Amino acid sequence: MATNKVAEVTIFFWIMKICATTLGETAGDLLSMTMNVGYALSSIILFSLFLITLIAQLLSKHFHPVLYWSVILTTSTAGTTMSDYMDRTLGVGYATGSLILTTCLLVVLTIWQFSEKTLSVSNIKTVKVELFYWIAILFSNTLGTALGDFLADDSGLGFLGSATLIGGVISLIALASYVTLLNRVMLFWIAFVLTRPFGATFGDLLTKPLEKGGLGFGTIGASIILATLLIIFVIYTSRRKNKNSQIV
Repeated sequence: MATNKVAEVTIFFWIMKICATTLGETAGDLLSMTMNVGYALSSIILFSLFLITLIAQLLSKHFHPVLYWSVILTTSTAGTTMSDYMDRTLGVGYATGSLILTTCLLVVLTIWQFSEKTLSVSNIKTVKVELFYWIAILFSNTLGTALGDFLADDSGLGFLGSATLIGGVISLIALASYVTLLNRVMLFWIAFVLTRPFGATFGDLLTKPLEKGGLGFGTIGASIILATLLIIFVIYTSRRKNKNSQIV
C-alpha cells in the first residue's frame, strides 16, 4: 500500500518551513550576489539541484525527512534566484513579477483541484499528485521572493515592517484554523504561500547591514545559522516520530 510521502503538518512543520525558505533566500543570495555568480547562472545551477532532489523524492517509496526537506530547500533557493532574475535582470519588477507568479500558482492549483477534486496535502501517495504538490511549492516559493522584495523595497515598509506584517497575517490564519470553520486546505495554502515572503523578508532582515535596517549577519553567517536550526529540527522531528511509532 502506498504511504504518504510528505511531512505531517504540525507546528514543527511551519517552523522548519520558515527556516528552509529563509535559508533558501540567504543561500540563493550567497551564490548569486556574494559569490557573484549572477542570477541567470545561479538559477540554472539551483534549478538543476532542485530537479535532482525532486527526482530522488519521486523515486522514493516512503517519506524520508532529509530528502523531503532537501526538496523544500532547493525549491526555495531556486525560487530566490529565478525571481531575482525575472524581476531584476529582465526588468519585470517586483509588482509585475508577483502578479505573474500568483497567476501561475493559481493555474497549477486550479488544474490540481480539477484533476484530483482536492488540494489536500495529507494524502500525497501518487506521482501525479506529488508533481502537482512540488510544482505548486516551487511557484509559491518563487512568488514569495518577489512579494517579499516588493513589500520590503517598494512598499516602504522595510525589512522589519514587512516581516511583522506578514507574520501578523500568518498568526491570524493560524488562529482562524482553530476558531473558525474556514476550509483547512484553503488556509494551509494561503499560509504556505505567505511563509515564503516571511522567510524572504526575515532573510533580508538577517543579512542586510545595520544601516539598511538589517541585523548585519551577512549571507554566510545567516545561512550557517539557519542551516544549523533546520538540521536540528529535522533530527528532532525524525527521532520524535520514530519514538511515537515504537510506542504505538
